[in-house]
Amino acid sequence: MQVEMVSEVWSELKRYVNTVDRAEAAESMIAIMIEHDCTAEDIRSAFGHDSEVKRALADYLGQENAEEEYEEEPDVDDENWDD
Repeated sequence: MQVEMVSEVWSELKRYVNTVDRAEAAESMIAIMIEHDCTAEDIRSAFGHDSEVKRALADYLGQENAEEEYEEEPDVDDENWDD
């Protein structure tokens, strides 16, 4: 996926999205781009001018990091509960 092309499409279409809905639209767009192997760095460089996209990317990365932290917690050994 060409991140620059997506940036141009977003720039043209976002004016047709209600202001209150733009954050959610940006979040959806970021999720799709990440699913299609766009890197955070590519997205940052292509959308550096757009505050909604930057915020959505930061939120997405924050959620992704939170999930990784949750997955890295050690499992509780059930055998210790019988002592």
